[in-house]
Amino acid sequence: MAVDRSRESPAQRALRKLGLRRPIDLALHLPLRYEDETRITALADTHDGDVVQIAATVVGSEIRPGPRRQLLVTVDDGTDRCLLRFFSFYPSHQKALAPGARIRVRGEVRGGFAGRQMLHPQFRPDTGELPTALTPVYPTTAGLPQSYLRKAVLAGLARADLSETLPAQVQHAHWSLRTALDFLHHPTPEVSLAALEDRSHPAWQRLKAEELLAQQLSQLTAKRERDQLRAPRLQAMAGAVHDGLLAALPFALTGAQQRVVAEITADLAKPQPMHRLLQGDVGSGKTVVAALAAAVCMDAGWQCALMAPTEILAEQHFRKLADWLEPLLAARGRGIAWLGGGQKKKEREAVLARIASGEAALVVGTHAVIQDKVQFQRLALAVIDEQHRFGVAQRLALRGKLARDGQEPHLLMMSATPIPRTLAMSYYADLDVSTIDELPPGRTPVVTRVVNEGRRDEVVARIGEQLREGRQVYWVCPLIEESEAVDLVNATATHAELSDALPGVLVGLLHARMAPAEKKAVMALFTEGLMGVLVSTTVIEVGVDVPNASLMVIEHAERFGLSQLHQLRGRVGRGAAASACVLLYATGDAPRLGETARARLKAMAETTDGFEIARRDLEIRGPGEFLGERQSGAPLLRFADLEEDAALLAWARELAPQMLDAHPDLAERHVHRWLGGKAEFLKA
Repeated sequence: MAVDRSRESPAQRALRKLGLRRPIDLALHLPLRYEDETRITALADTHDGDVVQIAATVVGSEIRPGPRRQLLVTVDDGTDRCLLRFFSFYPSHQKALAPGARIRVRGEVRGGFAGRQMLHPQFRPDTGELPTALTPVYPTTAGLPQSYLRKAVLAGLARADLSETLPAQVQHAHWSLRTALDFLHHPTPEVSLAALEDRSHPAWQRLKAEELLAQQLSQLTAKRERDQLRAPRLQAMAGAVHDGLLAALPFALTGAQQRVVAEITADLAKPQPMHRLLQGDVGSGKTVVAALAAAVCMDAGWQCALMAPTEILAEQHFRKLADWLEPLLAARGRGIAWLGGGQKKKEREAVLARIASGEAALVVGTHAVIQDKVQFQRLALAVIDEQHRFGVAQRLALRGKLARDGQEPHLLMMSATPIPRTLAMSYYADLDVSTIDELPPGRTPVVTRVVNEGRRDEVVARIGEQLREGRQVYWVCPLIEESEAVDLVNATATHAELSDALPGVLVGLLHARMAPAEKKAVMALFTEGLMGVLVSTTVIEVGVDVPNASLMVIEHAERFGLSQLHQLRGRVGRGAAASACVLLYATGDAPRLGETARARLKAMAETTDGFEIARRDLEIRGPGEFLGERQSGAPLLRFADLEEDAALLAWARELAPQMLDAHPDLAERHVHRWLGGKAEFLKA
């Protein structure tokens, strides 16, 4: 039934915008900070910069005319006088602050030659009664005043069902959920404000434990539900494509690659759908692992799909897999199909027919793979590269290509952004994780330098040296064209500048707005060594493999995320030549480098270890970057912190399976309370 929103007040609409729909949502909407209105301070005892509350009588009030009218109110509390200065005021303010009025005022005291004053303080009539608890200040939005929000939260707190959902053996006698929430909304004045602000107070610990438990229960439920599903059992056949590929590879697998191949092969042989994340640092050899998994699938007579987020990455996968697998598949009357966005109608129809007939044993492409017209005859394995770049709906659509006759496809998700352990224990708790923690021999370490853009000429001179040695260079920019809103050097201007500075050198330009055929032509020239310098936006972030490229320059490096910088750096050091990455940062007339950007650049200069980079990224940015759209529609942890609350996370991981086994009704109520309908998104 449609809900009539026409009679909603602006404040009600603002509540809905904040996601505050149920009483429990309001009860869990906790203060950002608190104001102490429980005590009165004598003016004579205040110092410059103190934020205090005084009780005083208005002894003078006037409006000072001028370009910016001011309301000036003088008050006296019996120990001294203070001037209240208002630049924005209404007639109602003048009336409430008329001489003789007794008021309570809260604000920052500023000293000066003219005596004490407060700018735009809060004020109210002095009733003589003081609150007994600290006053909460809530996160809010436009159209939602604190006074309205406080009343709404109080009402929600009174109506919410806060009955215990924890099993009796783990309930804490003092801090029930009800007690913790009552306290956090209205803490008593003697409480340590530091313990409230850093969330170390026992009331906060109770909430964080409950939140982490809800997340673990939700993830474990999703995993158990999937374990009840059925998938094709895929087993490698001796002497078939899998063995042929291993024999044909021009290199030996590392020990780490052999281990994860064994883990994936064991999963594919089970009748339950695999749901595995394959993570490994840039250049650790994830593609060959995916190729061996696809070979097992094809040997069993089924089809496999590999989906990548960009056309460039998908095409590179296609070329590499075609080189490895086409000769082996051709002998069996099957082949590999490419499915991209820029294909002509006739070519596309031919590819769709090959997929529908089953002749295309492996289909490689972008999100075009999940379009409605693509019908697989027997899809049993879906491989998703750079999985955090795809949304929940896209991943579910790929699963839906097989989800018929009670069967699901096996799912292998790959990421070159290693997942920190605490994140794997929480947001990826429903996945099995395979880790390639060893780089193939022959990879050269990349030296990273952080350089002010004022030394740009030196960087261009270094490019000239690399080119004379027969090497190639990437130069990455964050924008394509001039933008008045953002003062960034753009790819187009940089391309022109480098073309002038390097006469006789072919300088290419690559960005997302180019037609697929143009991008393909530019990349071909660079890959074949005919182009010396490639100026690009971040479309080359993942997957591009040119062993002869030995220098990466990243313009406005302070604008990029840490894992993105690490991915870009991974484009060099892929051959035997010594390689370097230069992070150019902008300062302008005055230093503009914020603490977060400084921490990112420092981390890049100090380590090339992807796992250490990931750990620092989690510290700097929180979990969002790693999750991509995995959490679309569901909030990240609001109260708990994965690093600080590792002990609570371990507690929740241990309790979740016990609760699901012994108290499934409590587990269901607990998840509904904390996640509502958002738990569904965790299943993708």
